Amino acid sequence: MLERLKKIQLKKGGFISFGIILIAWETSSHFVPPYLIPDLSTLLDKFLEVLTSWKLMRHVFITVLRVIIALTISFVFGATLSILMGFVRKSEDYILPVLHFVMGVPALSWVVMAIIWFPNIESRILFILVACCFPNYTLEMYDGIKGIQKDLMDMLQSFRPTRLQLFSKLILPSIVPAILTSWKINVGYATRVAMVAELVGATTGVGFQLLSSQEMFDMPGAIAWTLMLIVFLLISQFSLEKAERYLLRYRPSTN
Repeated sequence: MLERLKKIQLKKGGFISFGIILIAWETSSHFVPPYLIPDLSTLLDKFLEVLTSWKLMRHVFITVLRVIIALTISFVFGATLSILMGFVRKSEDYILPVLHFVMGVPALSWVVMAIIWFPNIESRILFILVACCFPNYTLEMYDGIKGIQKDLMDMLQSFRPTRLQLFSKLILPSIVPAILTSWKINVGYATRVAMVAELVGATTGVGFQLLSSQEMFDMPGAIAWTLMLIVFLLISQFSLEKAERYLLRYRPSTN
């Protein structure tokens, strides 16, 4: 009951905060030029224009598809490396320093290198997203594997399980929370990086549309495209939270 009251208070506080921001925005729009701060009705019209036009929504779907493909490849690659580090002796000594080095490379540097290395736009964007996202998957899942209790591992191995049984009965359930956390982090991160990648050479996608809006000083357009991405992120986070509740339903409730 107490937990529900806290959630209600959070929602109420969120509505109040956003209400204050909207009021301040609308008020400001009457004192500055519209190309700097357009009024809310103009923003709503532009947002609905994007939402109801297949020609414009196609750019949103292209960006979302790029992000999903890159995240899937990054996840598979990261899972492979994390399992390798977790169960092959000494591999951590060789892989972990490289991961930390890769994580230290800024996204903009990957963009510059991708432009030099790849003539194809889609290859550039895929490379940038994978290079930025796979280390997060690897480290999160590796921490999950390291967190497996040794007592549980020894107990299960006493029954002489096959590798598949060991993976399905102990390893996978133990790292599911880490997997979900890595997806929550990477969905937002990959979407932001995709915008940077699409700004250079792309002729489709939300990043391209944002660049076009900037060149035309189209503030309503820039905000409308940004809101489309926020909607995608909210849907993604909601879906991941639903998946988390289902996959971790065995955990005791805190209510």
